[in-house]
Amino acid sequence: MKTQSFRTFCATIAFYPQWALITALAATKSIFVRLTHQDLVKGSHRIVRALKRCGVRFDITGAESLATAHGPYVFVCNHMSAMETQVLPAIVDRVGPTTFVVKPSLMRYPVFRRVLASFDPIIVSRTDPRADLRHVLDMGKRKLEAGISVIIFPQAHRSEDFDPASFGSMGWRLAKAAKVPMVPVALSTTAWGKGSVLDDAGPIDPAKPARFAIGAPLEIGADPAAAHRRTTDFIAGRLAEWSAAGADQGQ
Repeated sequence: MKTQSFRTFCATIAFYPQWALITALAATKSIFVRLTHQDLVKGSHRIVRALKRCGVRFDITGAESLATAHGPYVFVCNHMSAMETQVLPAIVDRVGPTTFVVKPSLMRYPVFRRVLASFDPIIVSRTDPRADLRHVLDMGKRKLEAGISVIIFPQAHRSEDFDPASFGSMGWRLAKAAKVPMVPVALSTTAWGKGSVLDDAGPIDPAKPARFAIGAPLEIGADPAAAHRRTTDFIAGRLAEWSAAGADQGQ
């Protein structure tokens, strides 16, 4: 236990200076010119490499399914930590430009907000679900029509547990409105922990692999409920597999 705590401590103090430098350089550039999609993806790849240098192992499957289909897409993901917003652009970069649906608090972070603003994200209040849905459908449809994929986390809060019953319908509703495929993404990112002062600045635990599984694009068609079930089944199934694998390996 002491050895693992020391590894986490070392990984944490090694990672955040790298993250701060990557973010600061991107934010500084954004003062003079708008960051391009290529700039944002490069920054995301740099964060992945920084995490790997600190011992975090990445397990990514299914990305090849995006190479044989045509976007843009609505990516529908579960949400565990700050990691996914940092590294998903690198994982799905082959589909072209992406943006996020985010909460307002992320746009108040010093420095980082300048980088996030370059994605031109869709900001929701999380206080008025109906107004948020209208806003996402309106802005999201415009993004998708412009060839920009949208990444959505339909959970109310980040959680290591996944509850299909509380997984929102915003993803399939946007995909249906824009007439584009929906792509389920299961992820396990607790290697980037929750901070005691700032949620997004928690410990980095290299004993926990960062896992991403990308499903095949789903056409919504005439039965959106079926597409929603397939999405939640995919996420729940992958999480169960990873949990069992972790238990077998003593994690």
